[in-house]
Amino acid sequence: MLPATRRARRRDAPPPRTGGSEAETLRGFLDYLRTSVAGKVEGAPEPQVRTAAVPSGTNLLGLLHHLTHVERALFLGSEVRNWQATFRAAPEDGVAEVVARYREAVERANGVLDTCADLAAPLPRHPPGKPAPSVRWALTHMIEETGRHAGHADILRELIDGATGR
Repeated sequence: MLPATRRARRRDAPPPRTGGSEAETLRGFLDYLRTSVAGKVEGAPEPQVRTAAVPSGTNLLGLLHHLTHVERALFLGSEVRNWQATFRAAPEDGVAEVVARYREAVERANGVLDTCADLAAPLPRHPPGKPAPSVRWALTHMIEETGRHAGHADILRELIDGATGR
């Protein structure tokens, strides 16, 4: 770990001020967390970004790769056969590529959410043969999923190069 004087510190971003509706609040917090987790991975050095820093094997690049699959599965209807495999980015995938794929998945997911006026309605895209969750449930779940992994990413990035902040 770097000495305290050399650690990279980002200005901490406070939670978002969202509009007054439930949908604006949920989407505002989800986008806030999405930006935070992508920012943790962006600019992280190789090979540390894919090196496991904990016994479970979790690594920073793998977390964002996994979240890309969760976004695609939940909001775009993509099927995932092996969730454990989503925690590993391919060796040829660099930081910039994984971050770009995540941001593209988020943009496409937001495009779907833009068409959803009723939070109680089922998501319009979901894997065939499975019941679609409500938009409210999907947003809440994605906030939980992204927030949990953003916390992991905070710790992993600090272990890599001392970078802190959202």
